[in-house]
Amino acid sequence: MVVMALISMSLGISSAFLSSRAGQGFGANLRRAQYDRIQEYSFRNIEKFSTASLVTRLTNDCNMMQMTLMMSMRLLVRAPVMLVCALALAASISLRLSRVFLAAIPLLLILVVIIITKISPLFTIFQERTDGVNLVVQENLSAIRVVKAYVREDHEKKKFQAASNGIYNMFVKAEKTVAYNSPVMQITVYTCILLISWLGAKLIVGSNNTELTTGELTSLLSYCMTILMNLMMVSMIFVMMSMSVASAKRIAEVLDEKADLVNPENPCYEVKDGSIVFDHVDFGYHAGDDKRVLTDVNLKIRPGETIGIIGGTGSSKSSLVNLISRLYDVTGGSVLVGGRDVRDYDIETLRNEVSVVLQKNVLFSGTILENLRWG
Repeated sequence: MVVMALISMSLGISSAFLSSRAGQGFGANLRRAQYDRIQEYSFRNIEKFSTASLVTRLTNDCNMMQMTLMMSMRLLVRAPVMLVCALALAASISLRLSRVFLAAIPLLLILVVIIITKISPLFTIFQERTDGVNLVVQENLSAIRVVKAYVREDHEKKKFQAASNGIYNMFVKAEKTVAYNSPVMQITVYTCILLISWLGAKLIVGSNNTELTTGELTSLLSYCMTILMNLMMVSMIFVMMSMSVASAKRIAEVLDEKADLVNPENPCYEVKDGSIVFDHVDFGYHAGDDKRVLTDVNLKIRPGETIGIIGGTGSSKSSLVNLISRLYDVTGGSVLVGGRDVRDYDIETLRNEVSVVLQKNVLFSGTILENLRWG
């Protein structure tokens, strides 16, 4: 028994180490896969999710997935094996008393199914509200100068508190449902122990220790605890899996999203000159929407020519310029650079030939020299 205990301890330590390593590796792969996919997105793809939602999917959702995998690897194999072995040993001692377990197990499975059915939609809403909190924080930090200039700190605090309370209330609602799992499991465990003790005692007394001995009854009680404790572990894993279903769907949405700006089959890798032509260009931000921000634009710019585009705020000046480097695709008509439609070029080649000075300066973390080299 000492040797087996040492072997069990060493295997337990190895299991914890390897499952943690696998879980962390899985989480890292999920984050990397999402980040690589996001780099392929167009502006329209990113606007579909919002920056705050993508941050949540890269952090919170991935953490949930890796935690579920880690716990599943440790318990989802061990618990069923222990459960089956304990049931077999209990049946070998007394098949008659083992029927108590057969009555208890379906009840527990029904309970787990009910809990999973109820909490899965709640955690989907919980993750969406987490997106809302991230959005509030992002807006506040990016516009902190405006907030302080207009002395709107109290307003921003109330906005954050409302978003945070939304998460709190939803999580409490979900946890109240999950909380039924433990007490019902314990009631079932101790009911089984009482039934086995009562029926076993009657069997011992009635058969004068011929059908069942006191030692065998003690073994049955031990197996009873093993069976039902492992059932509790299995139920906990299934509950955790149901919680991670929402995260898995959100991550899958990012990975399955196809970039709407892709290279043609045989792209052109050379821009002949700097001429630009807008030929009856229509443009709208949302596909399938009849609303257009640019309608029937015709414009010709010769190489080396300098022009100015003047208009009020929101008159789509930036949208017009973004079509040149194919940050968006036109809804109708065509934009030609160097005499060819921008959709015929390799995207990287085209954008390397179009220099853009943004209206709003952006500095990445690092030194000024690193930022200059970045560009």
